Amino acid sequence: MRSEAEGAVPEDEETVTPGEDTDSGDKPKKKQGSFWKELPILIVVAIVLALVIKAFAIQAFYIPSGSMENTLRVGDRVLVNKIVYHTRDIKPGDIVVFNGLDSWDPETTVPKPGNPVSKVLRAVGSAFGVAPNEKDYIKRVIGVAGQRVKCCDAQGRVTVDGKPLDEDSYLFTDPVTHERNKPSETAFDKIVPKDHIWVMGDHRALSWDSREHQGDPGGGAIPVDKVIGRAFVVVWPVGHMGGLGIPKTFDQPGIRAMSTLLPATPVALGVVGAIPVTLLTRRLRFRRNRS
Repeated sequence: MRSEAEGAVPEDEETVTPGEDTDSGDKPKKKQGSFWKELPILIVVAIVLALVIKAFAIQAFYIPSGSMENTLRVGDRVLVNKIVYHTRDIKPGDIVVFNGLDSWDPETTVPKPGNPVSKVLRAVGSAFGVAPNEKDYIKRVIGVAGQRVKCCDAQGRVTVDGKPLDEDSYLFTDPVTHERNKPSETAFDKIVPKDHIWVMGDHRALSWDSREHQGDPGGGAIPVDKVIGRAFVVVWPVGHMGGLGIPKTFDQPGIRAMSTLLPATPVALGVVGAIPVTLLTRRLRFRRNRS
């Protein structure tokens, strides 16, 4: 395509051919339909950007079970930061998504698609967090490598390196009876292996978590390299939107894990977020120059 300096004609002006009457006073007709011609390209660009962001920065996940109630409910959509653990260590109290394929049994059974179209729709839905994915799990980190996790002390509390956790703020409470889950009906006393984490659901009576896999390799703990990222916000439904912070009970000396890397996540996210804005700005500037 020639540049304007080489004589290119702006697309919204009609080319004048020899012998054509230009003195009629009529305004040149503008070409129609250019937006609809460009729409498929814009859609493809938007999908590619979404997939790039999903692969490297932020991914949406659908909550298929009640194992994290009341913090997370069935049908909630959460955003997971996939960069954060490249910039800091996993901390007790974090809510993490991890891959349990070939190691943990699914907590929910998702019917398999019956035809190729359904399979494609399921794959796309899982990628964008609007359909369940039975190989991924979401739990709260209770202990990290080297910490001793135990249940229960004389008051029935979970302890981390001997420090009791006050879990009233997030343990499941029945909305009818107002009865709160016990910290655990299953006893355990484990030192979390190197490069592993101990995870539990907030709905302790329902969650099939590290407690129920103590006979597995790692003693129920999850390898760090299976962690996809940290869930940091609920984005749907609107009435349940909100951040997913670390409860105060984990901010005790001797429990909290200190970060060993610089907190560069905001910078990285800013770079990723700048990509679509830059492309859109360039597109608008290009169209303005041609008008």
